[in-house]
Amino acid sequence: MADIFAKAAAFTQAKEAMELGIYPYFRALSDSEGTTATFEGKEVVMIGSNNYLGLTTDPRVRAAAHSALDRYGTSVTGSRFLNGTLELHLELDRRLAHFVKKEAALVFSTGYQTNVGTISAIVGKGDYVIIDKDAHACIVDGCMLSRGEMKRFRHNDISSLDQVLSQLPAEAGKLVIVDGVYSMGGDIAPLPQIVEICKHYGARIMIDDAHGIGVTGGGRGTAEHFGLTDEVDLIMGTFSKSFASIGGFIAGSAEVIHYIQHHARALIFSAALPAPAAASVLAALDIMETEPQLVERLWENAEYMRAGLRSLGYDIGQSNTPIIPIIIRDQFRTVLAWRALIEEGVYTNPVVPPGVPPNQSLLRTSYMASHTHDQLDRALAAFKLVGERLDLITQPTVQA
Repeated sequence: MADIFAKAAAFTQAKEAMELGIYPYFRALSDSEGTTATFEGKEVVMIGSNNYLGLTTDPRVRAAAHSALDRYGTSVTGSRFLNGTLELHLELDRRLAHFVKKEAALVFSTGYQTNVGTISAIVGKGDYVIIDKDAHACIVDGCMLSRGEMKRFRHNDISSLDQVLSQLPAEAGKLVIVDGVYSMGGDIAPLPQIVEICKHYGARIMIDDAHGIGVTGGGRGTAEHFGLTDEVDLIMGTFSKSFASIGGFIAGSAEVIHYIQHHARALIFSAALPAPAAASVLAALDIMETEPQLVERLWENAEYMRAGLRSLGYDIGQSNTPIIPIIIRDQFRTVLAWRALIEEGVYTNPVVPPGVPPNQSLLRTSYMASHTHDQLDRALAAFKLVGERLDLITQPTVQA
């Protein structure tokens, strides 16, 4: 008789890495102050965070969370469908809709739930949901939980998207979902071409802008970046990146958001976002709207690191955002590089399959508006030393 727990006994890969001292996951930080953190008693420059605007430690954001905690307590103890909606949530819904220039928005408790709830609510039996092969896991899970049929196209390949759409029944409902900014490669979706193809086949468009909100389009996201906000049907964003909190939202027409509000199981059957988290988002939104220089500084730091890493001879793929991958391809050497950089005082994120395609193991680095040039130079010095020691870099690129 088969034991359903047998798979747990057979899973030894992580234990073997632990025994070798190179297991990189679920490792605790004892302190984190935005651009720096304390890891295993050592201060490290943090270039593995999604804190793009550096607002997690902003005194105004912290004060807003404290004030909401004092007024509302630690939890709403109910879903938004019943007793969990506060006036604070409604204000956040309205403010976010205005920020991304849509009629309405709806706040969920996590970004993952936002995608799962939205997709499974909208896509039904007989419908098709078409996603990029590099789509985030929560998009895939939302598709799998829907009653529709999922199709995939090659990453950022317009001809592949055209081919997939051309083979679907004309009368079927179709939703195309892309990331605005891809979280591993740091590349932006070719939205103008995607919009054109979707119009041709009568498909609706949803953007997962988890890594675009606060980053592209002056902070308003990828649709704003291309001037195509009116051409995109749904915009999704998360709070665990630029908004310095936790949670997520979906924005679109009032009619569609009303439908999602009454059909998204991930919203209806989950407790609502705690008031301190919602208040943090509102405070971060205030700052984003009044201090556009933060986004400008973020991009300056990203360009500085992109040029520096290229000049050292690293393969950084097609990155054109503050997410810059260091593509190593070999899983073992990727983890060795992560460990070596820790020793040199720099924290990155090692990503191996299935988080990335086979033979695409990488160190994911990402940058903040609040990084100083001294910190970035420390990181580049560490990359030079580790790259030479582990033979990770090719002949340095000559800059024109």
